[in-house]
Amino acid sequence: MPIAFRYGDYRSLKRPYLVADYRADSAGWPVARGVYVEAEWDPHDPLGEMNFIAGLVTSGFPTVAVAQAWLHHDDCAAVLEAQARHPFVRGIRHKPKAGMMDDPKWRQGYARLAPLGLHFELQAPWSELEEAARLAGDFPQTPIVLNHTGLPNVEQLAGWRGAMATLAARPNVAVKISGLGNVRNKREVVLATIELFGTERAMFASNFPVDSLRHTFSQIFSEFDHITRGFPEPQRRALFHDNAVRIYRMEQG
Repeated sequence: MPIAFRYGDYRSLKRPYLVADYRADSAGWPVARGVYVEAEWDPHDPLGEMNFIAGLVTSGFPTVAVAQAWLHHDDCAAVLEAQARHPFVRGIRHKPKAGMMDDPKWRQGYARLAPLGLHFELQAPWSELEEAARLAGDFPQTPIVLNHTGLPNVEQLAGWRGAMATLAARPNVAVKISGLGNVRNKREVVLATIELFGTERAMFASNFPVDSLRHTFSQIFSEFDHITRGFPEPQRRALFHDNAVRIYRMEQG
């Protein structure tokens, strides 16, 4: 049964998408390393996805991965420990519902991340970012990577920017600039995000294959390239490469 999705009809994504497909889509761009982010392939089997990815990592790509876990489930501790045993897993993504980041049981699961060396990958609409800022402040030892630029709504950019500013004030939060398929004024959103987080806590990402519903890989990165043409080269390298290597600890064995 299809679910509501910001890009509308996503039936074209319902097919295998493997490394060869990604390489074909990103052809022409020097992609040196990659981060696989969980696709929640089976909500009842969060471990199976990373077991599959383990077979790909041995071939050299992707480089590292973000796994899935339900932080409020009774088996959270066992699942997190199993995910952390994969040497390539760097973080956990759980898309929290409104109010969940303040829930004591969910936070009990969240508190287990830092001791296991895991960061939190946050996908939430901008309307929930004040909640995320409280979480970041209460757990300063746990890094957070905000996905998809906080999912800006083109009709409510002032509210989005205010919420992003609140979250950016937490030094343990970084942001991936991606998921802008429905945003018309991408330049404004990209530059505002970089202004708020700085070039040391922001990085560009493709969100492929999902964003292929709106643009090609080359269109996405060509626009990022165009928007940042006036930046000093060290800052551009940070946004396109260095920050991701550092934040996702890609130099580790």
